[in-house]
Amino acid sequence: MKARVLGLAAAIALTMAVAGCSKKSEQPAEQSAAPAATVNPATAGTITGTVKLVGTAPRMPLIKMGADPACEKNNTGPVHSEEVVVGKDNALANVVVYIKSGLGNYSYPAPSEPVTLDQKGCMYHPHVITLMAGQQFQVINSDSLTHNIHVMSADNRAWNESQPQSAAPITKTFPRPEMAIPVKCNIHPWMKAYIFVFANPYYSTTGDDGAFTIKNVPPGTYTVEAWAEAAEAQPPLLSGTAEQQVTVAPSATKSVNFTFQAK
Repeated sequence: MKARVLGLAAAIALTMAVAGCSKKSEQPAEQSAAPAATVNPATAGTITGTVKLVGTAPRMPLIKMGADPACEKNNTGPVHSEEVVVGKDNALANVVVYIKSGLGNYSYPAPSEPVTLDQKGCMYHPHVITLMAGQQFQVINSDSLTHNIHVMSADNRAWNESQPQSAAPITKTFPRPEMAIPVKCNIHPWMKAYIFVFANPYYSTTGDDGAFTIKNVPPGTYTVEAWAEAAEAQPPLLSGTAEQQVTVAPSATKSVNFTFQAK
């Protein structure tokens, strides 16, 4: 009787082991992530458009540079704050337009040419800087006095350096994407700018004509967003719908326009 019980137990154990092995073998093997593709320029399209202001532009305050006579000397006329810069036909400048979502698994090598921020007339030029993660960021000083560059990033390493006149360029890189990084000068507090670091090349900044162009876009449907400094201010000086859905057909140019309303 004891031998029968032991034999039955062994048979049950063997059956369970075989079933376990069978169940384990049925589980699918882990699949490795698909390699990133490159955008085919033969089928890539373009997104173009304009950003305009509706209503009367808010008056920007005059920047008083009397605390540093050298700054006043470096400007031939009055200088105004740059939260809102309006061109002909109410075109809105310094607006960053970019693809927010909808991109597939593509690889985007960082451009080899650097993006430059200049300090001239005790102002930052340009007011809004855009570049890709890993791309070289260069700061130069065209003024005949010392400036300070305080980059207050959160997802990238923050830094704060002074740059005397005729000094060598300051060169940095941002390894991670980050939106609207504030930049200020601790010596001249009215100086400010914003840096946008993207993971892809699908972004553009409007000039005085309010126009933007985003090239080499693979066919697809995307969410495109427009960022305006004055719309993010507290309290906001502008309001508007900052997102739109855009479908880009193969080798086609899609036009999309944004408007911001003056408060």
